[in-house]
Formats: sequence, C-alpha cells, structure tokens
Amino acid sequence: MLERLPPVGERRLAVRVTADALRQIRGRHPWVYERSMTSINHQGAAGDLAIVFDNKRKFAAIGLYDPDSPIAIRILHVGRPVQIDQHFWTERVMAAAARRAPLVAAEPGARPAYRLINGENDAMPGFVVDRYADTLVIKLYSPVWFPHLAVLVDALLAATGAGSVVLRLARNVAAGQTFGLADGDVIAGHLDDAPVRFTEGGLVFEADVRRGQKTGHFLDQRANRLRVGRLAEGCDVLDVFASTGGFSVHAAAGGARSVHSVDLSAPTLAAAKANMALNIDRSEVAACVHTTEVGDAFEVMSTLARSGAGYDVVVIDPPSFAQKQSSVEGAVRAYARLTHLALPLLRPGGVLVQASCSSRVSADQFFAAVLGAADVAGDQLDELARTGADLDHPVTFPEGAYLKAGFWRVR
Repeated sequence: MLERLPPVGERRLAVRVTADALRQIRGRHPWVYERSMTSINHQGAAGDLAIVFDNKRKFAAIGLYDPDSPIAIRILHVGRPVQIDQHFWTERVMAAAARRAPLVAAEPGARPAYRLINGENDAMPGFVVDRYADTLVIKLYSPVWFPHLAVLVDALLAATGAGSVVLRLARNVAAGQTFGLADGDVIAGHLDDAPVRFTEGGLVFEADVRRGQKTGHFLDQRANRLRVGRLAEGCDVLDVFASTGGFSVHAAAGGARSVHSVDLSAPTLAAAKANMALNIDRSEVAACVHTTEVGDAFEVMSTLARSGAGYDVVVIDPPSFAQKQSSVEGAVRAYARLTHLALPLLRPGGVLVQASCSSRVSADQFFAAVLGAADVAGDQLDELARTGADLDHPVTFPEGAYLKAGFWRVR
C-alpha cells in the first residue's frame, strides 16, 4: 500500500525569510508562513526538504515544504545542518518514546494508550501518533508527510514493537491527493473492524481507531479524568459533552453514586455505555447508577436546572468553539454561558470541572470567562486547580498550549 507514495524530491529548496520569521525560527517556532518567505530557488512539491538560510547565506533550519498551504514550511530542525534520513527519523521517534516512558512505567503489565508523537511539540509539525495498546494511529494534518510516511512507519514499528498501524487524515489532507490512501486504512500489520481495547488508570476502554473522532479517544484529558475519579466518591456526577464516557467511567470507578452522561451524538453515548460495561466487574462501577441523555448540552442543562436537579460534580468538556480567529469572541461567550448554566446545578460544596480545547482562546480569556460568569451569578468559587494535558502532550510553542481546565468548589 505504501509503495504508492511519492518519493522525496532530490533537489533541496533554498529559502530566505524575513528577519522576524528568522527570529521566530531560532526561537523554535515550528511554522514559516508563505508571506514570510522572501525568496525560493525553485518550485517544489509537498514534502520536499526546504533549507532556510540566514542573511549571511548560512544554514538556519530545515523543514518540509507545502506549496498549497499558508504554512509554507514546517520546521524539523534548527541549528547546524543535519541529514534527514532513516537515522534522523528513528532518533526523533525514539526521543519521543523516551519522553513517554514514565506513563508506561506507571501501569506495568497494562495496555496503555497515550500520545506517542505530539506534532509540532515533538518537532514533527502536523504529524501525530497515538498508541492504543499494540496499535499505532497516525494522524496527518499536512500532506507534507506522505513522501516520508513509509520510512516513518518502519521507525515507529521498530521503536514500539506495535503490531499494526492505522492512518487517519485531517479533513484538509483527505480532500487532496492522498496517493490511494484513505482515512482509516490499516497501513501496517492487520486490524479488523472491532474497537481496540486499552487501559487507562486501571480501567478498560475501547476506541474505534479507524472511524472514531480524532484517533478514537481524547487522550489529552487522561490526567483530568483521573482527578475527577479521585473527587467522585459518594457524588452525583453530571458529565456534559460526555463523548465516549472517559470522565463518566472514571467517576463511577471512583465511587460516584450516580453519573448522568450527556452528548449530542447517540453513537458516542452508546460507546460510553459500552465502556462503562467493560468495567462492571468493579464493585464501584456496578453500584453506580449510570444514565445517558442525547441532546444539546445547553438545552439539557437548562432543562435539568428547571427540574430542580442537583449534582456534586459537573464536568463540562466541550469541543473546540473557535475553529478560526473570528470565532474567538463567540467561543468566550459560550464558555461563560456554560458556567452560568452549570452553577445552578451544583450543590453547595460541589465541584465544577470545565475545560477548553480551543487553541485560539487563551488561558487568560477562558478562566476570565468562567470566573466572570460566576461573579455575575453571585457565586463564589474556590479554585482547586488549573491544569492542562499530561506529559504525553508536551508544549513547546504558544499555540501548542490548547488545553485548559479548571477545578473549582462552589461555596
């Protein structure tokens, strides 16, 4: 299947950029925008290697060229010249795996799931790899990776000993030339259509790695899910935007009296039920009353408040509300509205857990929206924690810090 992929172009592109772009490259920002390029020696194809030179004609960086994107070069390496070959890719993958070793060591004998390569934050811009037990899921956010994909698959298999590799394509990539590859293809090893089973914090989950959202499961919230589990004993929990039930299952396993999972998607709630059932052998899960409701989160929360429902923990983990810069203001209002809807549902002493995965909304904007809504409502919140993603989602540049979450206790 991978033999259909194009080769890496033999000619290297020589690129000059503005002084500001060069400063950002040396500051380890991973993107060079097309508008920042001042010259290029010839036209190239997606995935060609582009060398950025400084104003003294010395090597500054090397990256992957994309002629059809506003992000014209995705930087791989800054500093002294290097050869981009099998050895380079193997070292890059091994370094990423070493960073995640503590997560694997924390669950000896388990079948853990974690992000093995976090794109730009692991110096592989637009290239993400999630591991689910013995299955690797590659997600491409740029076509620049197609010429390098076969070599990378070999490096990934060698570094992890995984048995299969699935390819997932972002919408912008799937809409272009994919060289006969399709979203959800198994490009190494064998994998049937059944969900892949894995563990998280001692609990069992399944992920549809071939058709599910993202790569099948939202791995970035692992640490926050574990925290919710530790808070949930004896509590009634509302899990809004529940998706496949990550927070719900951890709450039940943590001893929650009841969990109500709400999501707009019936299939994802069916997956949440299935994930709960996978852990029914735990006495805490068996004792928890788990209910689900398909519906719009804003409407469901309003209806619950009118009915007099009350909870000890409310978890709000919505999808990104700001896909473009012009949506930021509306996203901030949406976060404030969610807080406003959640507070009447919380009993005195209850805990609000609210998150944002919108990279364009800053942490300051998000937390100000939540706390501002509480002030308007006349509620006092005691902050327990502000968190982000776990160590498998390192942040090395400002746009990489997309996940923000807060834990507050209502007085």
